[in-house]
Amino acid sequence: MEVGSRPNVILILADDMGFADLGVTGSEILTPNLDALARDGVLLTSMYNCARCCPTRASLLTGLYPHDAGVGHMGANLGTPAYQGFLRNDSATIAEHLRANGYRTLMSGKWHVAGDFMAREIDSWRVGDVEHPTPRQRGFDRFYGIVDGVTHFFSPHYMLEDDSRVETFPDDFYFTDAITNKAIGMIEETPDNQPFFLYLAHTAPHWPLHAHPEDIARYDGVYSKGWDATRTARHESMNGMNVFQTNWDISPRDADVHPWANEENTDWEARKMATYAAMVDRMDQSIGRLIAELKRMGQFENTLIMFLSDNGGCAEFMAEDGWAKFFPDTTQDGRQITMGNRPDVMPGDALTYQSYDKPWANVSNAPFRLFKHYVHEGGISTPLIAHWPKGIVPTSNAHAACHVVDILPTILEATGCAYQTEVGGHAIQPMQGQSLMDVFRGKDWVREEPIFFEHEGNSAIRLGHFKLVRQHGRDWELYDIEADRTELTNLRGSNAKLEAKLIKQYESWAQKTGVLDWNVALPKLLEAWKIETAEG
Repeated sequence: MEVGSRPNVILILADDMGFADLGVTGSEILTPNLDALARDGVLLTSMYNCARCCPTRASLLTGLYPHDAGVGHMGANLGTPAYQGFLRNDSATIAEHLRANGYRTLMSGKWHVAGDFMAREIDSWRVGDVEHPTPRQRGFDRFYGIVDGVTHFFSPHYMLEDDSRVETFPDDFYFTDAITNKAIGMIEETPDNQPFFLYLAHTAPHWPLHAHPEDIARYDGVYSKGWDATRTARHESMNGMNVFQTNWDISPRDADVHPWANEENTDWEARKMATYAAMVDRMDQSIGRLIAELKRMGQFENTLIMFLSDNGGCAEFMAEDGWAKFFPDTTQDGRQITMGNRPDVMPGDALTYQSYDKPWANVSNAPFRLFKHYVHEGGISTPLIAHWPKGIVPTSNAHAACHVVDILPTILEATGCAYQTEVGGHAIQPMQGQSLMDVFRGKDWVREEPIFFEHEGNSAIRLGHFKLVRQHGRDWELYDIEADRTELTNLRGSNAKLEAKLIKQYESWAQKTGVLDWNVALPKLLEAWKIETAEG
């Protein structure tokens, strides 16, 4: 492929966004820019992530399963190569592969594949040491963003630009806007004859619930009908739009969620979801600005843009004495933040710190079961949008099962770049995914290898249209995903030969990959984090 014809690549990752949170997948949230990319490109409906933010990011960046990339759980080092908590030296990032092939490599947003960083202890951070590598140490020419996993959207506790800490922030700072603005600037300063790779890694719509007042106002009253009606409406919309190849029955309301009719704090709950919607809306607005700039620069036609989410909607409850205690309770200018999900405090502004909780995550993940952390469909399903006018003809939704390990080989095929077998003197593991370019071009494509999942003892294998899955401590379940992707009819016991085959393949993969029994890993994690429970 000639240098002048090589496409730019933009990989956009949302944080904690459920499958049903885009207009193109049935949502009432306004996402016209992403919807247009899907309409003029392709929407993959059976894309899988790794159920949690940093394992997905490690897998996405390296084309390896998260354990093989070194991030089998989160950032804590649990004492094995699969769980060291930062990218291994026998893995290489998309940026390292593309830079070796002449690309300019840019990153703006959330890194989170570089060990643990305690947000209230920034003076002790060792950014850039062996266990805390920065994007610039892993192949990126430019970086602007956060190295840990969460930030206050209006008042970040720690940000880097390249190798220097960002010390001051304008009064109108908002993280989603800021990383997009910086990304546009990085593109503008790229030489005209050099293709670029941009990894735009959002923290939206991950908690805390922070949004511009005018964006929240756009959803005033929208969620007063509650989670039951909203979830049903989304399911009906996606069926009406033929999002999937089959209009599966929606999974029941989660057993831990009470009916909306029984909710006492309806105004507060509606405001939480309005704020979450505003965060997704603003992310889409920022993507629209990026697209407009690409068009202005004449770069849009030959840029492969891909968009997906790192896991399903997040059911974590922001208790005042839970996750909230790990994050600063004052803003950069010294104002006090009211931490935690308190019904007497409406979320959205800089002096709040809340999550949208399980009932609304159940809406985000419609029609599927469960949430982030779990490897049932609600935890691992994301839309994947791909758009490239010079390389992809708009096509109908594609339903072949694929995984984030497939993104790197896809980018390599699209760009004509070689996979590096050695980086920095280290031999690199062979990539574990398959290119999706045939899927993008509407060709018949079937994944040859099984897809494996493991997070916190939640385990699964998908082979063809069958999926074997279990929650930690529970029995295996078997589903025909093409007939029943909402996992309502457990077929376990109906096909002993198939079940034995899938269990053997999963156990072989887990052993080879270094998966730890969660009963062994959990005490190590609790000790590392100095907490009594990992539930938040």
